Amino acid sequence: MADINVDVSQLPEDVRRKLAELTLELSEGDITQKGYDKKKSKLLAPYNIQQPPQNTGPSAPSPQTAAQRKAHRRLTREDNRYHSEIRTEAVMQALAMSKRGPVMPLPSKRTSVNYQGQQRHRERQDSSSDDDSIFGEDVSRDFNRGGRFRDSGASSSSFSDAGASPHHQGGRGERPHSAAYAIPGNTSRQALADVLQSSRHSQPIPQQPDVTNNAKSMRQADRVGHYAPAHLSSVRMTSTGHVSGLQDDGPRHQGKVSAKIQQLLNTLKRPKRKPLKDYFVEEDDALEAPQPDPNAPKPEGSTLTPVPGEQLVVPSGLPRNLEAALQRYGSSTYKANAVTVLDQNGKPSINLTYGKLLSRTHKIAYTMLHKVGQKGEGGIKPGDRVALVYPNNDPISFSCGFYGCLLAGVVPVPVEVPSSRRTVVVDDSKDAGGQGIGFLLGSLNVQWALTSEACHKGMSKSSNGDVANFKGWPKLSWFITDHLSKPPKDWHPPPKQSEDCPAYVEYTQSKEGSTVGVKVTRSAMLCHCQTLTVASNYTEGEVMVCVLDFKRDVGLWHGILCSVFNGMHVIFIPYSLMKIDPASWMKMITKYKASVGIVKSRDMHWGLLAQKDHKDVNFSSLRLLLVADGANPWSLTSCDAFLNAFQSKGLKSEAICPYASSSEALTVSIRRPGKTSASKTGRGILSMQGLSHGVVRVDSENSLTSLTLQDCGQVMPGAVMVVIKIDGPPVLCKTDEVGELCVCSGYAGTGYWGLQGITSNTFQVQPFHGDGRSAGDKMYVRTGLLGFLGPGGLVFVCGSKEGLMSVSGRRHNTDDIIATVLAVEPMKFIYRGRIAVFSIPVLKDERIVIIAEQRPDCTEEESFQWMSRVLQAVDSIHQVGVYCLALVPPNYLPKTPLGGIHLHETKKKFLDGSLHPANVLMCPHTCVTNLPKPREHRPDVTPSAVHVGNIVQGARMAWAQGRELSISDEDSDSARKHQFLTEILRWRSQTTPDHNLYTLLNSKYHSKQWQVQAQLTMTCSQLHKRAERIGSMLVEKGKLNTGDHVALIYHPGIELVAAFYGCLYVGCVPVTIRPPHPQNISTTLPTVKMIVDVSKASAILTSSIVLKLLRLKESTGIVETKAWPTILDTDDLPKKKLAAIYRAPTPEMICYLDFSVSTTGMLAGVKMSHAAATALCRSIKLQCEFYPSRDVALCLDPYCGLGFGLWCLTSIYSGHHSILIAPSEVETNPAVWHTAVSNYKVRDTFCSYGVMELCTRGLGTSTTTLKARGVNLSCVRTCCVIAEERPRIHLTTSFTKLFANLGLSPRAVSTSFGCRVNLGMCLQGASCPDPTTVYVDLRALRNDRVTLVEKGSPHSLCVMESGKLLPGVKVVIANPDTKGQCADSHLGEIWVHSPHNATGYFTIYGDESLHADHFDSHLATGDARLSYARTGFLGFVRRTELTQSDGERHDAIFVVGALDETVMLRGMRYHPIDIENTVSRSHRKICECAVFTWTNLLVVVVELEGNENEALDLVPLVTNVVLEDHYLIVGVVVVVDPGIIPINSRGEKQRMHLRDGFLADQLDPIYVAYNM
Repeated sequence: MADINVDVSQLPEDVRRKLAELTLELSEGDITQKGYDKKKSKLLAPYNIQQPPQNTGPSAPSPQTAAQRKAHRRLTREDNRYHSEIRTEAVMQALAMSKRGPVMPLPSKRTSVNYQGQQRHRERQDSSSDDDSIFGEDVSRDFNRGGRFRDSGASSSSFSDAGASPHHQGGRGERPHSAAYAIPGNTSRQALADVLQSSRHSQPIPQQPDVTNNAKSMRQADRVGHYAPAHLSSVRMTSTGHVSGLQDDGPRHQGKVSAKIQQLLNTLKRPKRKPLKDYFVEEDDALEAPQPDPNAPKPEGSTLTPVPGEQLVVPSGLPRNLEAALQRYGSSTYKANAVTVLDQNGKPSINLTYGKLLSRTHKIAYTMLHKVGQKGEGGIKPGDRVALVYPNNDPISFSCGFYGCLLAGVVPVPVEVPSSRRTVVVDDSKDAGGQGIGFLLGSLNVQWALTSEACHKGMSKSSNGDVANFKGWPKLSWFITDHLSKPPKDWHPPPKQSEDCPAYVEYTQSKEGSTVGVKVTRSAMLCHCQTLTVASNYTEGEVMVCVLDFKRDVGLWHGILCSVFNGMHVIFIPYSLMKIDPASWMKMITKYKASVGIVKSRDMHWGLLAQKDHKDVNFSSLRLLLVADGANPWSLTSCDAFLNAFQSKGLKSEAICPYASSSEALTVSIRRPGKTSASKTGRGILSMQGLSHGVVRVDSENSLTSLTLQDCGQVMPGAVMVVIKIDGPPVLCKTDEVGELCVCSGYAGTGYWGLQGITSNTFQVQPFHGDGRSAGDKMYVRTGLLGFLGPGGLVFVCGSKEGLMSVSGRRHNTDDIIATVLAVEPMKFIYRGRIAVFSIPVLKDERIVIIAEQRPDCTEEESFQWMSRVLQAVDSIHQVGVYCLALVPPNYLPKTPLGGIHLHETKKKFLDGSLHPANVLMCPHTCVTNLPKPREHRPDVTPSAVHVGNIVQGARMAWAQGRELSISDEDSDSARKHQFLTEILRWRSQTTPDHNLYTLLNSKYHSKQWQVQAQLTMTCSQLHKRAERIGSMLVEKGKLNTGDHVALIYHPGIELVAAFYGCLYVGCVPVTIRPPHPQNISTTLPTVKMIVDVSKASAILTSSIVLKLLRLKESTGIVETKAWPTILDTDDLPKKKLAAIYRAPTPEMICYLDFSVSTTGMLAGVKMSHAAATALCRSIKLQCEFYPSRDVALCLDPYCGLGFGLWCLTSIYSGHHSILIAPSEVETNPAVWHTAVSNYKVRDTFCSYGVMELCTRGLGTSTTTLKARGVNLSCVRTCCVIAEERPRIHLTTSFTKLFANLGLSPRAVSTSFGCRVNLGMCLQGASCPDPTTVYVDLRALRNDRVTLVEKGSPHSLCVMESGKLLPGVKVVIANPDTKGQCADSHLGEIWVHSPHNATGYFTIYGDESLHADHFDSHLATGDARLSYARTGFLGFVRRTELTQSDGERHDAIFVVGALDETVMLRGMRYHPIDIENTVSRSHRKICECAVFTWTNLLVVVVELEGNENEALDLVPLVTNVVLEDHYLIVGVVVVVDPGIIPINSRGEKQRMHLRDGFLADQLDPIYVAYNM
């Protein structure tokens, strides 16, 4: 401000006040330096004196003055409230010893994630910060987007690769596709590379092609990839051709991410403290909480006896009650000042005399009882509760309202002004706890609120002018206590009620954060005033200066009650003034020669910093300086510093009186001047190690781990105190044991309003000895303070129950942790006093969480280094680990009404995931030491031994089978003659040529609504003729021979069916391939080429639409036209017929090849023989009762598995009418499937999970509209989901409930199961029993055991039967390692024996190494003669109470998950879907989740459906929930955009490709957290 020359001392008072507030905003980081300069310039512009720059004006500071100001600013930035030279020395020594400690990997953050989205405009309230420094801090600066945080790790996306997809912002919301596959049966990686050499180009193969379906998936699934694809080298194969599954198969990537993981591993390998011996061996047992250390110090003293205070002798001249006191002083000394309030200029211009107080009190009492409620509202009667809502700068109106209630016999409930009065923008963080107060008012049945006229005007109003309802508050009527008329002269206050009636209710908060109201009776209020008068030696006419909140606690007891009781003059200092002039209370003591001051250690600290005002201060009149938070051990520093600074100003050492108080017991103790003799020391240096174990041990003065305590005086007059154990029953502590202080007095609170249960536990405590003997018949009140009683009844407080954290059997106080944190060079990194420390329960133990406000100019690396040092310091000083350390933007933590940190609200936001931190460091590896023991596998146990054990135990062996097939199952002689599908089609074309086999539906938008219509129909004869023409093209134009492979690349439709049979007519082997997606050609075309090459296709059959896609410029840049085999367009067919239809010499010859990509990235093609294809159709026909008269609706992908069989095979075999609906039509019109089913009265329909989810999401609010249009699903008997996974119970249940309104029966919806070795194992039939659902114990499942539990049991998992076994199918459950048959109580691999098993993998070079193991396996125990195929899926069999059609009890088959996908951690088998379901439930903004492992670290990837500044909220929640539910420590948490997790066409997550993309640094994550 070189251009502004203003003498600040000459400015008006309001300008100086605004200037001081502006400086405060800059110091607290509310505005930037640039904004500060601009506002200051605008404010001083009218007073600017233009002078030549070379002349120094009189207001310009001299060099000496400038140096003094600079030194003053430097001093005021130092917050010494938690300062201790010993603690600082201890921390420095601990950090020096840890200089060679572990190197922690920095988290990775996208550069766009900064405070920009988190900064909130904070209006200055009519209160000051309870804890923050009020003077100038380092200059705050803006967090420039992208420039503040340097990306220190793997955050940047690698888009430099050719062919990589666009930036994530352009492709947001589209799901990528994976590109890495493993092909079974090939032992040579080089062989695969040779085959794929023809398709290799300068660009790497983009994304996984199998994901691309013509219909977008559930989240618009055909998405542009967000990360560069895996290269050809990432095709995962082992020497035996196996895919590795989710287990890592060795480090391959050398990117930044994998380097950081290796760094994390190196850190975790370093030796740490010996873990606690708190393990449990049996998974059936609950995880036990850690037990105390057996070597911990034990209390050695004798049992404490109750300690009484001196007898309470009430002086005879005191009033008999508060009303009498008010009447006395309002009459006899009516001109004496009762209350004085300083205005915003610091002048004591607002006064209230005792006469005015009495007069206004009578007016309020009379108006409340006689005039309120005349407009139809309920009136106020004696005994009613009313709220007192007054701002913090108006104690005069509050005093009048409070005493008006006492005179009227009404119970006042003082509360804070709701947030909409204090600030324009209603912000939960600014009104933290406001809803709790509203709930309290509702439970008190408060209907009226008293307030001042100024406060009422500032409240938000509704359209009719009434005060708006506040969030969480009951509906209140408002009574303004200003400008009331006088009561009639003959009016007298009503007679006093019983002394046991409540006089007022004081709100407080429990440790859990709930707001409760403490009842104080009239007798207790009077006794409290008498006791405080005696203890403090109050006399009439004394002057008291009060800085505290006058609505509750010490400020209410002394400033409102005792002052009137003794006729004193109280000077209140508003907090808003303390911001501007922190020495104002000292000036008032000097000016009025006050004898009593009531402050907090914070006010003393602030007063020390205001050095320029020290010269005028005189404390010689002060006999009592009550330090309201003197029970806090860390107030000692402020007390000593204040005494040293002002002893020369007349301050006497005995005048500083620490004060211990409690909302329940009210005053606990006060250090009374002259009461502590020289022989009774009031200070002790104690060992923090001993205190953490609950014992008192004296430590040496220079010990680095000691805590110095000062006494808070002796037991109050007329009271008795005991110390009881903190946990469990109220057993008396020993003399050297730390416990909870309890008080028995006549002035304590009597209970929580309306909460009888916790009232008796808090207010009616009857302690007893350790042997069970009673310690007397007195009832004590818990104070919530932790401490012990010293010699002579001295009270020592070392913490509070609210700040107590019990970790691994040791107790730690939050203030002690804060002091250690502040000793680690905080000035550069965080704001002092803006720190929240609390504990959260995780895995049966408390875990420490530290949250601090970060300075705006602190970089990512600096913050992380400081956080690392804090962890080391806390670990060294307190021998406890920090579970989570988080930094939030400046001025961001929730505040109390008086500006302090609202701890409960901060904790709630942290646990809810709404805190939005800027940096997070989790340390579960070092903190969590009570995990269960890893499971030990016993390789020496043979399968035969297990089998014998099962027999001895009488366990039922796990096997099941469908109904047996016999020749009588065929429905006609003609059908029995045909063993090939080609012959059946020809036979149908001859016997029923005009029978409709297929109808292809589409939907068009017409007349402002979607209409479903038939796009194409095909009869038996038409299909046969078209297949002949296609076969003729293959022979004549394609020059193909019998046995050649032909790739069929079509969109879902009837043309695909015709091309399939055209191939079979000439003896060619068809291979169905999904066409490339027109919007994702670079992503999907390489996979098409890969399957064409791997299947050794000699020609391609396709349509003109797909042919155009293959010849686009973009396509030829990826795969040259010459690289394709012969391409034949079936839209241009010859009219020549085939001379003869090919008949295979034997049904065991290959009918077609079925290629599919597994979730582990495995591209597997299986060979299906003619016999297997016919047997599959026969089983489906018998199970589903398909006949030519049936209509069957299909809405799924027709390229592989059971979906292909239903689309292309079963209709030919059974002759039923198939209604085909492409999934892409459902993407366009979600109602097309339902409408078609309703229109055709379909009884059996089949779909995929993707279609089901599209309908559930797209039609969630449209069922009423569909019903109005006549859509009726009551005709549906079977709605079966075709899948190769565990049933998605949540989705099927949601689907059933949603469309029950349309007549869909709950029992109609079912699932199926198929896999590579058997395309169709389970399918729900028309006459099958209802699907069975069981609940199994997840903990037992991890150990390959199946334990059934009740619904709702802890750790229960709901599993649904995967349909009924098809006829001719037999399954057994076998141990995948030993091949021994399992009992039905064990989880094992599902083995299948069926006539429609695939005959083997199709491999490039004919390598059959996997054939014997996968397709011709034999049990080691049990029936070893039968040959089985191994499905690669884990499951179990359970016999149910249901009866099958053959009269036997039904054996249900339950599929749990793929064996290749399971992760082995801590010796236990985890299924990723279980962990993912748990993570998805942890936060509402997680839209998808995937997990995988890398070098034994569990990596969790979550998609954030929200703002980027919410990303870091997920890190602790994900870590917590996985620990709690699965006993696993998450190593890395990755937060990404929606659509990043790749999903294939069946809706299955491609976890391996996600892992490849992450390790190659290609995900562009929002945030990557490496848990320590």
